[in-house]
Amino acid sequence: MTTPYASHAAHETTAHDSAHGSPRSYAVGFALSLILTFASFGAVMSGALPPGLGMPVIVGLCVAQLLVQLSFFLHLGIGKGQRGNSAIFSCTFGLIVIVVAGSLWVMHNADTNMMPTQMTVERARAKD
Repeated sequence: MTTPYASHAAHETTAHDSAHGSPRSYAVGFALSLILTFASFGAVMSGALPPGLGMPVIVGLCVAQLLVQLSFFLHLGIGKGQRGNSAIFSCTFGLIVIVVAGSLWVMHNADTNMMPTQMTVERARAKD
């Protein structure tokens, strides 16, 4: 005879395991990461890419590898057990973007507004 608690515990274990991946999903993620790494390395070292196409291909492979690692290793996705991880990652990413963009904005304004002018010493003294 099963109790409601036993079936609930079995459901939690199944949901918990699927949210955190399996050895097979880790192996697939690892294999895809290796393939993407070797593809980008091969694209650069073989010289097969035209000079104007090299950077977009490398950036595309980089983004593909980022998505593979986020989904297979960090378990980010839209599944029921992955929503919390995805929300935390999104907030962290947003905060990093705000900090970096704000820092670049402040440094640009400081560079623009505080640079010494091309003024001679005589002209600076004449303004006093």
